[in-house]
Amino acid sequence: MKTTHDIRTDFPVLHNNKGLVYLDSAATSLKPKQVIDKVVEYYEQYSANIHRGLYKMSERATEEYEDSRKVVASFIGADVDEIIFTRNTTEGLNLVAYALGRELLALGSEVVTTVMEHHSNFVPWQQLSFENGTDFKVIDITSEGILTILDPHTGMPDIHELEKIISKRTKILALTYVSNVLGTINPIKEIINIVKKINPKIITVVDGAQAIQHLPVNVKELGCDFFSFSSHKMFGPTGVGVLYGKKELLSAMYPFLYGGEMVDVVSIESTTFKALPHKYEAGTPHIAGVIALKEAVKYIQAVGWEYIEKHEAELTEYALRSLDERFGKNMRIIGSRAAKGRVGAIAFTLEGFHPHDVAQILDESRIAVRAGNHCAMPLHTRFGLPATTRASLSIYNEKADIDALIAGLEKVKKTLSR
Repeated sequence: MKTTHDIRTDFPVLHNNKGLVYLDSAATSLKPKQVIDKVVEYYEQYSANIHRGLYKMSERATEEYEDSRKVVASFIGADVDEIIFTRNTTEGLNLVAYALGRELLALGSEVVTTVMEHHSNFVPWQQLSFENGTDFKVIDITSEGILTILDPHTGMPDIHELEKIISKRTKILALTYVSNVLGTINPIKEIINIVKKINPKIITVVDGAQAIQHLPVNVKELGCDFFSFSSHKMFGPTGVGVLYGKKELLSAMYPFLYGGEMVDVVSIESTTFKALPHKYEAGTPHIAGVIALKEAVKYIQAVGWEYIEKHEAELTEYALRSLDERFGKNMRIIGSRAAKGRVGAIAFTLEGFHPHDVAQILDESRIAVRAGNHCAMPLHTRFGLPATTRASLSIYNEKADIDALIAGLEKVKKTLSR
């Protein structure tokens, strides 16, 4: 089993930026050398287009590309032809909204989402609802960052609360697995199980961008109809995403993009399309990125979920406790102050200081955090805040990074108090 020291040595950015305290993994994770090497391997050894060339270099590229599809499918418990490569989580969610949502949503129907969503799983459904005259319903949260459809004592879905929101008219339920601001882990499996009993025809769309790097995912066990995530959140290259969709739904939907590779026969009179998954992969993709994504999956598997979950839980608990002990009521942590039921995305405000100023002064101490609304403006509005500062943790972080954050925040107070 790898140690934190072993893991840190795998990430070149940490070597090349001595003294860097990277606490912005919710925005994008760092990349291990194995992933970087795979990108370079493609460009240096078999940099050809895929699925088209009959020469060996092209065939090698195609084999590597399609092997990534198999690795990803196995990683999330899906069938190979249920894996669609996209640019990112956002594109995957928009694909579902446009290719399926436009067909399903009509005047008098409903789409339901939550106030804790990233804009990518909020705005597409909102705009589609406005366009189609569909009722757009938003599930609220408590002051602790828990969905109001959950029992506050057990954290499990309350069927009576769900029955107030989900009806036979509800066509789509779009919700995040893990909040990128609150760190809250939603009981997706249990929620889906109940809503499918209330309305068996409901389509469930899950934003998995903040879950895929922190906890094991099996889409068949979750019971979701669609699940979207990004490579760059899970130590892979940017510009690559994955959309899982149930085969029967993907087969029935219209393509999202038209063009090369996704067509079967084209004539002046008509066009037919390829079978899954190529039906949804028009044009030349980010070949190197997709090929390197499988190395990110293998890296996670080599580190092991046992280590990842234990290490991150301990680090999150240490961070929340340390921040509370040092800053107490002067710091407002958005969401729960308890480590249980959440990941290490900790958004906060420091009384009297603007989050952007906090982040800028932390940067002077080589501490990288994010400030803003984190693409979750309705959530910030819910808390009456224009912005927060967010520190987000990953497997390469250690307690020393939290100590550095505490010291950096002390410097913020001294600097801005002048």
